[in-house]
Amino acid sequence: MKHIVYILGAILLGASPAWAHGDKADAHAPVVKEQKDWGIAGDAKDVRRTITLVMTDNMRFTPDRIEVKQGETVRLRIQNKGQLLHELVIGTPAELAAHAEQMLKHPGMEHDEPYMAHVQPGQRGELIWTFNRAGQFEFACLIAGHFQAGMKGRINVTRSQP
Repeated sequence: MKHIVYILGAILLGASPAWAHGDKADAHAPVVKEQKDWGIAGDAKDVRRTITLVMTDNMRFTPDRIEVKQGETVRLRIQNKGQLLHELVIGTPAELAAHAEQMLKHPGMEHDEPYMAHVQPGQRGELIWTFNRAGQFEFACLIAGHFQAGMKGRINVTRSQP
């Protein structure tokens, strides 16, 4: 009942609810597309390449660097081979660092965006993203302490040729 009141209140105020790490209200609900500096949520029909990223409890991603072309829609398949919950969040270095600091202060902070995926131990997850802006971006695990331990990687989006 409490969740229904929260959701109704959020709707009346024009906000959308945020869900705790991996707790989605409806996994089949359409993704809200919002342009970010690092791109926009993609459509599965536009995926031309899948990149698998492995997360482990040594606080590393493998690979820790990926290359994509501007305009490319990729499926990022995330595999958690550890015993801890991990996540993948895409963003600018500054935004990821700021969010990581907030996660240290509020480890139970609720959030769920199309550029992040939470993956339970031994499970897989994925996100589909269109990198429609060239530049240097990052991906990271922002669970309290993981980012600070070095759990991050780079995304190089090369400018498309006219």
